[in-house]
Amino acid sequence: MANLTLVYGLRLLPAEEVASIGEAPIELKNGNKARVTMHVLEGTREEIEGQLRQSIDAFFDFFPEI
Repeated sequence: MANLTLVYGLRLLPAEEVASIGEAPIELKNGNKARVTMHVLEGTREEIEGQLRQSIDAFFDFFPEI
C-alpha cells in the first residue's frame, strides 16, 4: 500500500462569530487541484471531543482497504 497523507485543520472559534465556512484548496505536485471540505462541530469541549472521535472513526470506515 502506498503512503498516504491525511489533510486536516482545526480552529476553535466562538460559535456565534462564525458566519460561513468554505472549502480549503490543495495544489497537487502534478498540477491538479483538489479541495478539502471543512466540517463543523459545535458544543462543549467534551461534546466536540466526542464528535471528533466519532468523525475520525467514520472517516476511516469509508476506506476499509487502508
